[in-house]
Amino acid sequence: MITKQRFLKSTRQIAMMVLIALVSLGGATGCKSKKNIAKDKAAAEYASKVEMAKKDLNSILDGTSTWSLAEKEQRFQTIKSWNLEDTEVQSLLDKVEDKLARDRADVQRKAEEERLRKEEETRLKSEANKYDPIENYFKAIAASPDAVTANEKIAGAMQLFSTPDVPVLIIISQAGGFNDYDRPTTISKYLDYLKDQKTYNSRVNQVKYDANNRISELELIKK
Repeated sequence: MITKQRFLKSTRQIAMMVLIALVSLGGATGCKSKKNIAKDKAAAEYASKVEMAKKDLNSILDGTSTWSLAEKEQRFQTIKSWNLEDTEVQSLLDKVEDKLARDRADVQRKAEEERLRKEEETRLKSEANKYDPIENYFKAIAASPDAVTANEKIAGAMQLFSTPDVPVLIIISQAGGFNDYDRPTTISKYLDYLKDQKTYNSRVNQVKYDANNRISELELIKK
């Protein structure tokens, strides 16, 4: 027959065992719950990156982004570094890489064209400036207040030419790559013309020099 003391002792032991089982079950459940939460969080972050990658890559492809080329390339590299195992993202990465390569080539081409344009502009400006001494003489002769001053300027200008009979060609019109010239004259006659007319309405277009670096032929074009 079970005594009261033995009954109470057995009851306490059972209660203790139940308590230990509950604590163990609660700990295991809590650990499993934390693992699930971490797993769900990682999955959510991955899905968010996939959606962000698709959005950004598509905006680069369709030209709706406001990023500079450098910013697009940086964003592309960032998304690529995520190593997303998504078929659509991988396809978009390939397309964006091709587009960025074409964009870089286009930027380089435009930069080269701009460099060449500036070089040509500088060359033409230099070409125009080298004729300034001739132009200045012509303007000074036309603007001379009297014949004596004009003759002095003419004598100075003639030092630039090989002979007084150097031919002067004057273009009066241009069309289809062809020039239409006025009646040929010589430098001595042209300078006298400037003295008499008191106006210079042309510009130097081309100059030929002899072995002594003096002008042997002059081509003007009417403005």
